[in-house]
Amino acid sequence: MKKLTWSGAACAALLAVSVIAAQAADIVIGVPNWPSVAATANILKVVMEDNFGVEVELQNATNPVVFEAMDTGSMHVHPEVWLPNQANLHDSFVKQKGTVKMNPNGVEAFQGMCVTKGTAERTGIKNLSDLADPDMAKHFDTNGDGKGEVWIGASGWASTNVEKIRAKSYGYDETMELVEMDETLALAGVDAAVAKKANLAFFCYTPHHLFALHELVILKEPSYDTAKWKVIQPTDDPQWLEKSEAPVAWDLAYLHVHYAASLDKSFPEVASMLSNVKLNTELVSGMTYAIVVDKADPAEYAKQWVKENAKLVNSWMK
Repeated sequence: MKKLTWSGAACAALLAVSVIAAQAADIVIGVPNWPSVAATANILKVVMEDNFGVEVELQNATNPVVFEAMDTGSMHVHPEVWLPNQANLHDSFVKQKGTVKMNPNGVEAFQGMCVTKGTAERTGIKNLSDLADPDMAKHFDTNGDGKGEVWIGASGWASTNVEKIRAKSYGYDETMELVEMDETLALAGVDAAVAKKANLAFFCYTPHHLFALHELVILKEPSYDTAKWKVIQPTDDPQWLEKSEAPVAWDLAYLHVHYAASLDKSFPEVASMLSNVKLNTELVSGMTYAIVVDKADPAEYAKQWVKENAKLVNSWMK
């Protein structure tokens, strides 16, 4: 879904806040800024508090901060790590340091670029590479500056960096303004574009409720090819954009719960449960629909979801 490069001072400040939170709660769950991770975080909170008698706190944080905090013990759970998006963090803390563990049960996810059905019909766009055509890009120009606009994700998402690489690789970084904004605002823009019959291109992914709300068209691309997917993140190399290329579609992604290895000793039953959590694309999409579209309170929704899915939740306790 999803990474931001932070200064040392900023990381230290956020980690300090997390340490204070950890002193007040047995377990702290890190919550990055997209809807499905918030839903899963609240559900895990209810499950842990109801079944293990622990106090759980939710803390907003970016992916790098959550991983650093799991490493030091000031946070304990990341409910939804996107792989391969967060591969650099996973490799560092799971494979190399061994301070974080991954639940092996991944939720399958898609990532790509979409337009509304009306946009496709009005403009004739079919392929992502079409955005590199100045004549096509004009259809998406809303401010008259000669460039179209395309939402590539929120600041702080690793996928947003990848979309910058893909825009450069396909050539539409020259014809389109690459817009970064909070997902809530971007989704409101989709609703408005559909209502006004305006043209819009935007980053899209599943699991997500948007596919249930609107008729979307996924722009076509060459199939994923590992030999052509050369993605470097900003935290790994200051020249990441220049050195990266990705002129093909995303590979399938998988969403995994990650948790601090220290839980094996401090709360072994909780760690065992976290290693067994298993969800699927349909369930996660339903969660986000309830919270974003139906405006359900995440905490109250989580309580109801756990009751309605008691059999599934019980299977995590093995």
